[in-house]
Amino acid sequence: SLSSCRLGFQRIVNLHEMRLFISAAILLVAGTSAFYLPGLAPVNFCEKQNAKASCPSNVTLFVNRLDSDQSVIPFEYHSFDFCIGSEDESPVENLGQVLFGERIRPSPYKMSFLEEQKCAKVCTRKYTGRKEENDRLRLLQRGMKLNYQHHWIIDNMPVTFCFVNQQNMMVCTTGFPMGCYVGSDGRPRDACVLDPKFSQPDSYYIFNHVDIVIEFRDMSLDPNYFEEKVGGRIIHIKVTPRSIKHKSEGSLDCSPEAPALPIGASETKSEITYSYSITWKKTDVKWSSRWDYILDSMPHSNIQWFSIMNSLVIVLFLSGMVGMILMRTLHRDIARYNQLDNEEDAQEEFGWKLVHGDVFRAPRYALLLSVFVGAGTQLLMMVSITLVFACLGFLSPANRGSLITFALVFYVFFGAIAGFVAARLYKSFNGIHWKTCLTMTSFLVPGIVFTIFFFCNVLLWTNESSAAVPFGTLVAILCLWIFISTPMTFVGAFFGFRRELIQNPVRTNQIPRQVPDQSTYTKPLPGMLMGGILPFGCIFIQLFFILNSIWAHQTYYMFGFLFIVYVILIITCSEATILLAYFHLCAEDYHWWWRSFFTSGFTSVYLAVYCVHFFTSKLTISGAISTILYFSYTSIFVFLFFLMTGTIGFLATYVFVRMIYASVKVD
Repeated sequence: SLSSCRLGFQRIVNLHEMRLFISAAILLVAGTSAFYLPGLAPVNFCEKQNAKASCPSNVTLFVNRLDSDQSVIPFEYHSFDFCIGSEDESPVENLGQVLFGERIRPSPYKMSFLEEQKCAKVCTRKYTGRKEENDRLRLLQRGMKLNYQHHWIIDNMPVTFCFVNQQNMMVCTTGFPMGCYVGSDGRPRDACVLDPKFSQPDSYYIFNHVDIVIEFRDMSLDPNYFEEKVGGRIIHIKVTPRSIKHKSEGSLDCSPEAPALPIGASETKSEITYSYSITWKKTDVKWSSRWDYILDSMPHSNIQWFSIMNSLVIVLFLSGMVGMILMRTLHRDIARYNQLDNEEDAQEEFGWKLVHGDVFRAPRYALLLSVFVGAGTQLLMMVSITLVFACLGFLSPANRGSLITFALVFYVFFGAIAGFVAARLYKSFNGIHWKTCLTMTSFLVPGIVFTIFFFCNVLLWTNESSAAVPFGTLVAILCLWIFISTPMTFVGAFFGFRRELIQNPVRTNQIPRQVPDQSTYTKPLPGMLMGGILPFGCIFIQLFFILNSIWAHQTYYMFGFLFIVYVILIITCSEATILLAYFHLCAEDYHWWWRSFFTSGFTSVYLAVYCVHFFTSKLTISGAISTILYFSYTSIFVFLFFLMTGTIGFLATYVFVRMIYASVKVD
């Protein structure tokens, strides 16, 4: 932790300012304990003869779940018949890791700092044709056919598999395949295309050997004043998986010329010996930059800037339209309405002022609208605060599971905001069923989400997947909902109902006004279609990367871009809904409450269509269970997005309508 504090100062202080900060730094280091983000503290490793508590020699390799881009169902490492290590030192996963199916366990691969290994044996698995052994072999073959990927971790860094792709670019992924399959037609699939040795038709090649190259920075000669000059720090870990047919358990051959190990699709007898080699190399890359080579292999920056520019063009267009309405048309309308002094002129009212006696009339299903707006406000606050923390670096890829953990905690505590907003809005509608409002705010939206989630969890339980949330964690989530979120909602609703009634700027007539026949463009559906397409146009490029990180298991780290797009989404939803609400009011249609919610919320329909397109064109997911899981999780995502975007449009329109009717004189 001391070295972490020094690393933090290294980033802040440049050479020209060193003398100004040196005395304060010494006092700070001497007088306080260092602060660092969980999982982000640098660790110095030493050779065995120099090892001590602050500089260990043992380097632990952890294994994680295996997942596939062809299946939504991940499996724990121990589900397959690999070599297994002791679980005594298994780290405790946080809530986010458990929900995403991560199961981190120590591996049987032994390594020490700067100690090289050449073709070391791990274990041997023999299959003699017995039923249990045959089932384990078939599971291995199924994993290789679906291209399941290992995810290993050393010093909180993912072990990467670097290769040249079909575009002749070097790509480094945070997982490597457990094996590959050559079809009955002799065509190699997935990783089998990387080596011409994999050529036997209808055969599986398990990667039973790994060449691990660990790059480290020598800290004994580090020029930085604040760094502890002892041992070294692990910077990069790269693995090359290979399939090797060893001569026997006692005679291992790991040379490049060693033959591959084919396992026929119908074979019931086989022997697999797992082995590994370790090489240590020096590097000048700093510890703070060790993630760069993984992120640089994802050339997304240019596309992200294109996405931002695309979104800004839409925002400028909408801002121009709304600005023209507010500054010219609306200003002219207000001035003209306020100049109508005599009764004869007042009878000639037209446009949006004509419906002033009905514009604040309570809508149908006011209770449900209040609940939806309260839940949407809760989501809006959760996403906003979570993105702020992500942009500040608290939710980096190194801090595994932190994103979903932060989001859940914020969602639970922002139940107070949901209760407050729902209560205030329902009271403004002169609602009398306040107990029903309180209960629905606490249980409707979370209940829908939990029901779908529990259904998915049952499917994962039946498939013995690592993504199946354990019963204890499920109980913990229920406790968060029932004993924290629900009381917070009650507290918020209590203060919401205690506040004075929101006074509308104009009185509501007792008899509702008849809405005249509307043109095609001012009817509800065309307005929703137009109002939803513009916000979706701002986010669809960013949406591709989000879905890719969820379903294609790629690292997502561009939270700065995401935050900008999120702000643009809020602006676009607000402006598009205000624009259409103004047109509807000018057409003497005062039913704006639900329409404003559905106009911006209709963006979720385009999101759902895009998710279907992504599934059919970008993913290679197969199997009924995986398909059901994909669309079940997508339905949760779409539903929550509907509530959030609908709330943005509703609140923006609510403020707009109150402002314009407060600006005119009404008898």
